[in-house]
Amino acid sequence: MTSVYEAAAGADGLLRLASAWHARVMDDELVSHAFSHGFRPDHTQRLAAYWAEALGGPTTYSTCYGDETSVLRMHSGNGPHEEMDRRAIACFDQALADVGLAGHDRLRQVLHDYFAWATTEMSRYHGSADDVPESPRIPQWSWDGPVRDADGT
Repeated sequence: MTSVYEAAAGADGLLRLASAWHARVMDDELVSHAFSHGFRPDHTQRLAAYWAEALGGPTTYSTCYGDETSVLRMHSGNGPHEEMDRRAIACFDQALADVGLAGHDRLRQVLHDYFAWATTEMSRYHGSADDVPESPRIPQWSWDGPVRDADGT
Protein backbone atom coordinates (compact mmCIF):
# COMPACT_ATOMS: atom_id res chain seq x y z
CA MET A 1 0.00 0.00 0.00
CA THR A 2 1.26 3.48 -0.81
CA SER A 3 1.92 5.95 1.96
CA VAL A 4 -0.31 8.95 2.53
CA TYR A 5 2.65 11.02 1.32
CA GLU A 6 2.72 9.17 -2.02
CA ALA A 7 -1.06 9.31 -2.43
CA ALA A 8 -0.94 13.09 -1.92
CA ALA A 9 1.49 13.34 -4.88
CA GLY A 10 4.62 13.48 -2.76
CA ALA A 11 6.70 16.59 -2.22
CA ASP A 12 5.15 18.46 -5.15
CA GLY A 13 1.59 17.68 -4.10
CA LEU A 14 2.20 18.73 -0.49
CA LEU A 15 3.92 21.92 -1.62
CA ARG A 16 0.86 22.76 -3.72
CA LEU A 17 -1.36 21.98 -0.72
CA ALA A 18 0.76 24.09 1.64
CA SER A 19 0.68 26.98 -0.83
CA ALA A 20 -3.09 26.72 -1.26
CA TRP A 21 -3.62 26.51 2.52
CA HIS A 22 -1.37 29.49 3.14
CA ALA A 23 -3.23 31.55 0.54
CA ARG A 24 -6.57 30.62 2.13
CA VAL A 25 -5.27 31.48 5.60
CA MET A 26 -3.94 34.85 4.51
CA ASP A 27 -7.39 35.67 3.09
CA ASP A 28 -9.09 34.77 6.39
CA GLU A 29 -9.35 37.77 8.70
CA LEU A 30 -9.05 35.72 11.89
CA VAL A 31 -6.53 33.07 10.91
CA SER A 32 -4.21 35.51 9.15
CA HIS A 33 -3.65 37.14 12.53
CA ALA A 34 -1.32 34.23 13.32
CA PHE A 35 1.00 35.60 10.63
CA SER A 36 0.71 39.28 11.61
CA HIS A 37 4.19 39.18 13.12
CA GLY A 38 5.56 38.04 9.78
CA PHE A 39 6.72 34.69 8.50
CA ARG A 40 9.72 33.19 6.77
CA PRO A 41 9.86 33.52 2.99
CA ASP A 42 10.20 29.73 2.80
CA HIS A 43 7.20 29.08 5.08
CA THR A 44 5.27 26.97 2.58
CA GLN A 45 8.33 24.88 1.71
CA ARG A 46 9.02 24.23 5.39
CA LEU A 47 5.35 23.40 6.03
CA ALA A 48 5.26 21.00 3.08
CA ALA A 49 8.45 19.33 4.31
CA TYR A 50 6.94 18.93 7.79
CA TRP A 51 3.74 17.42 6.40
CA ALA A 52 5.78 15.16 4.09
CA GLU A 53 7.77 13.77 6.99
CA ALA A 54 4.66 13.25 9.11
CA LEU A 55 2.85 11.49 6.26
CA GLY A 56 5.53 8.94 5.41
CA GLY A 57 7.84 10.94 3.17
CA PRO A 58 11.48 11.93 3.51
CA THR A 59 12.91 13.39 6.73
CA THR A 60 13.77 16.70 5.10
CA TYR A 61 12.16 18.76 7.86
CA SER A 62 14.10 17.08 10.65
CA THR A 63 17.30 17.09 8.66
CA CYS A 64 17.17 20.70 7.50
CA TYR A 65 14.85 22.74 9.72
CA GLY A 66 14.25 21.40 13.21
CA ASP A 67 12.45 18.91 15.36
CA GLU A 68 9.00 18.58 16.91
CA THR A 69 10.02 20.56 19.99
CA SER A 70 10.96 23.57 17.88
CA VAL A 71 7.69 23.35 15.93
CA LEU A 72 5.58 23.11 19.09
CA ARG A 73 7.44 26.00 20.73
CA MET A 74 6.92 28.15 17.65
CA HIS A 75 3.17 27.59 17.96
CA SER A 76 2.95 27.89 21.76
CA GLY A 77 2.33 30.60 24.30
CA ASN A 78 -0.43 32.34 22.34
CA GLY A 79 -3.37 31.58 24.60
CA PRO A 80 -6.39 29.52 23.61
CA HIS A 81 -7.66 30.09 20.07
CA GLU A 82 -10.25 27.44 19.28
CA GLU A 83 -12.13 29.53 16.68
CA MET A 84 -8.88 30.31 14.86
CA ASP A 85 -8.06 26.60 14.85
CA ARG A 86 -11.51 25.69 13.47
CA ARG A 87 -11.11 28.23 10.69
CA ALA A 88 -7.56 27.06 9.91
CA ILE A 89 -8.97 23.54 9.50
CA ALA A 90 -11.73 24.89 7.23
CA CYS A 91 -9.04 26.64 5.15
CA PHE A 92 -7.21 23.31 4.90
CA ASP A 93 -10.36 21.55 3.69
CA GLN A 94 -10.84 24.27 1.06
CA ALA A 95 -7.19 23.97 0.05
CA LEU A 96 -7.69 20.24 -0.50
CA ALA A 97 -10.36 21.15 -3.05
CA ASP A 98 -8.16 23.87 -4.55
CA VAL A 99 -5.43 21.34 -5.40
CA GLY A 100 -7.77 18.56 -6.53
CA LEU A 101 -7.50 16.26 -3.51
CA ALA A 102 -11.07 16.64 -2.23
CA GLY A 103 -12.46 14.20 -4.80
CA HIS A 104 -10.44 11.31 -3.37
CA ASP A 105 -12.67 10.53 -0.38
CA ARG A 106 -10.33 8.37 1.69
CA LEU A 107 -7.27 10.55 1.08
CA ARG A 108 -9.26 13.71 1.77
CA GLN A 109 -10.53 12.28 5.05
CA VAL A 110 -7.10 11.08 6.17
CA LEU A 111 -5.51 14.46 5.36
CA HIS A 112 -8.35 16.31 7.11
CA ASP A 113 -8.02 14.08 10.18
CA TYR A 114 -4.25 14.57 10.24
CA PHE A 115 -4.49 18.35 9.94
CA ALA A 116 -7.22 18.61 12.59
CA TRP A 117 -5.17 16.43 14.96
CA ALA A 118 -1.94 18.35 14.26
CA THR A 119 -3.71 21.69 14.78
CA THR A 120 -4.93 20.48 18.17
CA GLU A 121 -1.42 19.33 19.06
CA MET A 122 0.06 22.69 18.04
CA SER A 123 -2.43 24.43 20.35
CA ARG A 124 -1.79 22.20 23.33
CA TYR A 125 0.77 24.46 25.01
CA HIS A 126 -1.11 27.74 24.79
CA GLY A 127 0.19 29.00 28.14
CA SER A 128 3.92 29.14 27.45
CA ALA A 129 6.47 27.74 25.05
CA ASP A 130 8.44 26.77 28.19
CA ASP A 131 5.79 24.10 28.85
CA VAL A 132 6.70 22.17 25.68
CA PRO A 133 8.55 18.95 26.52
CA GLU A 134 11.53 17.75 24.51
CA SER A 135 10.10 15.78 21.61
CA PRO A 136 12.57 15.45 18.77
CA ARG A 137 10.53 13.09 16.59
CA ILE A 138 7.88 14.48 14.28
CA PRO A 139 4.71 12.43 14.88
CA GLN A 140 3.90 10.06 12.04
CA TRP A 141 0.46 9.61 10.50
CA SER A 142 -0.76 6.72 8.36
CA TRP A 143 -3.95 5.67 6.65
CA ASP A 144 -5.08 4.42 10.07
CA GLY A 145 -4.21 7.57 12.03
CA PRO A 146 -1.31 8.26 14.39
CA VAL A 147 1.54 5.78 14.22
CA ARG A 148 2.52 4.59 17.69
CA ASP A 149 5.95 3.30 18.67
CA ALA A 150 6.31 0.00 20.48
CA ASP A 151 6.19 1.92 23.78
CA GLY A 152 2.83 3.49 22.84
CA THR A 153 4.12 6.99 22.11
